[in-house]
Amino acid sequence: LDRLFAPASVAVFGASERAGRVGTTVWRNLHAQFPGRLYPVNPKHRLLDGVKAYATVKALPETPDLAVICTPADTVVKLIEQLGEYGTRAAIVVTAGLDKATKQAMLKAARVHMLRILGPNCIGLLVPHLGLNASFAHIGAQPGELAFVSQSGALVTAMLDWAAARNIGFSHFVSLGEHADVDFGDLLDYLGSDAK
Repeated sequence: LDRLFAPASVAVFGASERAGRVGTTVWRNLHAQFPGRLYPVNPKHRLLDGVKAYATVKALPETPDLAVICTPADTVVKLIEQLGEYGTRAAIVVTAGLDKATKQAMLKAARVHMLRILGPNCIGLLVPHLGLNASFAHIGAQPGELAFVSQSGALVTAMLDWAAARNIGFSHFVSLGEHADVDFGDLLDYLGSDAK
């Protein structure tokens, strides 16, 4: 799960500049503070906030450690297949509306390449001490020594608001969504051995 929580590079599929789009919020949250290499992926754009945009997985100049998928449900399986073949080992599937068959196909495509998936239908994750906000949360989180993990997106956003008003920081802030792959057990194991 190191690629999920400490990526050197992140590709955002469905990155956009259109107001109200999930891909717009995820892109802007990452672009605002992530110190690593960022790649917006959207065939409709050449540049996003001054950063070169790419049309496809194969057009990317390197294999991203982490992919954040904000595209329609019917594109998810193909993207996971392509990312797995390209060598990506972690993905956050923010996309909602995947039916049971699509989720199974996504997991099957990921398993072949040992690609781990957070989500689908999740808000994403934040690792404040790394400047990583791979989420569509409306506010960020301050660095701290407490990890917060929840299935509920509503609880995640409420807790971010509550903590911001009280200056409470976090080491990790994770929205599991439907936890089709990465689940509470995985995160308890990972976070339990994390010094932060």
